[in-house]
Amino acid sequence: MSTMSECEVRRSGRLRRDRGSATVWVVAAMAVVWGLAYVFVQVGMARVAAHAARTAADLGALAAAELAIAAPGEACEHAAEVVVANDARLTSCEINGGVSQVTATVELRFPGLNQREASAKSRAGPVYLNAER
Repeated sequence: MSTMSECEVRRSGRLRRDRGSATVWVVAAMAVVWGLAYVFVQVGMARVAAHAARTAADLGALAAAELAIAAPGEACEHAAEVVVANDARLTSCEINGGVSQVTATVELRFPGLNQREASAKSRAGPVYLNAER
């Protein structure tokens, strides 16, 4: 009669020394899944920051355009208030011919990585009706 280990060798054609290898493969697969999840979260955070910067710049430009003709000296101050209210930082503000151009920046912190910034530029100006031209 043969022993148990000889039967195992005959059945599978190889020795059963790979016991526990599934654990290694599962751990490796989970590491890949977690790595991909981390990358997807970072991309999502970057997109949210870009949208926040764009929104702050748009609203800041509209706020500055509101005062661009009547009080151009106060327009950028008003834009700064609106941009800061949207959790962003006013990087630049220019008023030229009643048209405002505002750049807003949002800080982006990735866990485990350096701090980054997302910025956006927006322009706004007066609306002319056909009767006013």
